[in-house]
Amino acid sequence: MKRLTHLLQLKRLYQLKNLGYNHIDLIEIDMASNGVLKLPSDMQLLQKTVQNCHLCSLSKTRTQTVFGEGNENADIVFVGEAPGATEDSIGRPFAGRAGGMLTRMIENVLQLKREDVYITYILKCHPSSHTDISASEIMECKSYIQKQLELIRPKLVVALGDVAVATLSNSKLSISEIRGEFIDMNNFKLLATHSPSFLLRNPSKKKETFQDLLKIKSFL
Repeated sequence: MKRLTHLLQLKRLYQLKNLGYNHIDLIEIDMASNGVLKLPSDMQLLQKTVQNCHLCSLSKTRTQTVFGEGNENADIVFVGEAPGATEDSIGRPFAGRAGGMLTRMIENVLQLKREDVYITYILKCHPSSHTDISASEIMECKSYIQKQLELIRPKLVVALGDVAVATLSNSKLSISEIRGEFIDMNNFKLLATHSPSFLLRNPSKKKETFQDLLKIKSFL
């Protein structure tokens, strides 16, 4: 078992080398026997793990990781696709114009305080070099959001955008197919709706999102 652990660690170091790293800060690379990254069952330690993550090429271009924020015992978690440039610069989720819209959605419609919910992303790094999020980037980062939801144990998870929907539902479902519907994910209910950034580009879809928010309010 010890030899296998060392081989998995060596594999990860070679992957980092292929990404162009010549040096990284010393961190423990803790892998399970199946090659899956072991993650701590503590939110602060998990955040530190994310901050030290170099699993994909996004770690080369980020300013800092965007882990998430809010009530770690929240009944509702909002999950976006990936942080933008503003979020990358300050390390907080939904901090730009889209963030202002999300805050208004939470406070004006759901009548909750932003700090009462939890807000995070599928990807923890800003994909600055391209607009399309790759499947490999999602796969490398997916375990982090899964662990966050395991620790928070929310009643409802709101997926904002197609990437969040597909990742959280483990399917190829899109917003257009399941928007506004409650999907049973065993440990929580999942509801998909438009992302704030999409609404800024397509204000005609605000009415649909408002209807989804009323369903969320009724559920809570």
